[in-house]
Amino acid sequence: MSELRTTLVQCDLRWEDPDANCRLLEETLGDLGGDDTDLIVLPEMFATGFTMNSREMAEPMAESRTVAWLSEQARRRRCVVTGSVAIEDEGHFYNRLVWARPDGSRVHYDKRHLFRMAGEHERYAMGHERVIVTLKGFRILLSVCYDLRFPVWLRQQPGPDEHFEYDALLCVANWPAPRRHPWRILLQARAIENLCPVIGVNRVGEDAKGLGYAGDSMLVDFKGEALIDEPRDTPFVETATLSLDELQAFREKFPAWRDADHFTLSDGVGY
Repeated sequence: MSELRTTLVQCDLRWEDPDANCRLLEETLGDLGGDDTDLIVLPEMFATGFTMNSREMAEPMAESRTVAWLSEQARRRRCVVTGSVAIEDEGHFYNRLVWARPDGSRVHYDKRHLFRMAGEHERYAMGHERVIVTLKGFRILLSVCYDLRFPVWLRQQPGPDEHFEYDALLCVANWPAPRRHPWRILLQARAIENLCPVIGVNRVGEDAKGLGYAGDSMLVDFKGEALIDEPRDTPFVETATLSLDELQAFREKFPAWRDADHFTLSDGVGY
């Protein structure tokens, strides 16, 4: 039986202070590790908050102290640790989701949809590739915040051999409280339409611009029903277990995917 123990970390963040945020998160996580979880998920831009000061705050990928910290946490805790970081790579700035494994290897996904209402598209480069990682038998599609509003980018289409592309969708965010209702609904909608669990991790507190965040981090199952859903504005670390056997049984019992429409994505990403 394939199971994935998934830990959501909902926390307040110190504005543009990576060292303080890494210390805070390390204290928050305590002794949590491979005996308790397989995957620890941190919010979007967990080291800085949602900063548009990319030239000052983005860390060179090869020398990033925050990425090195992620890798060290994964190694020491014996589980995958993931969250997004402001990164500079070959002269471009990215909002980069880093997937750090306990063996020291890493995979990353660059945020595709940049939040123009905050000017993110003027300060960061767009990602062009979908990234699917594998953990404990689960194939997991990576995404960041605003990506959640674009179902075509996240949509999977099983092939004629009934092969699904992924078994869970992960989204890290700094999603403001005034739009908390869409965040919650979209997490559930992406789960229902893609017949898979969705892992959504957001922050709480207020940033330096006076923008508040309600959290609403959720782990929802393949029917959009909550497995983790704590009260708003509450920092927490909570773990729940996903079952691949239960997911596969539901997909067989309710094969809505057989009636899905087929399409092709632009930028050379097709199905």
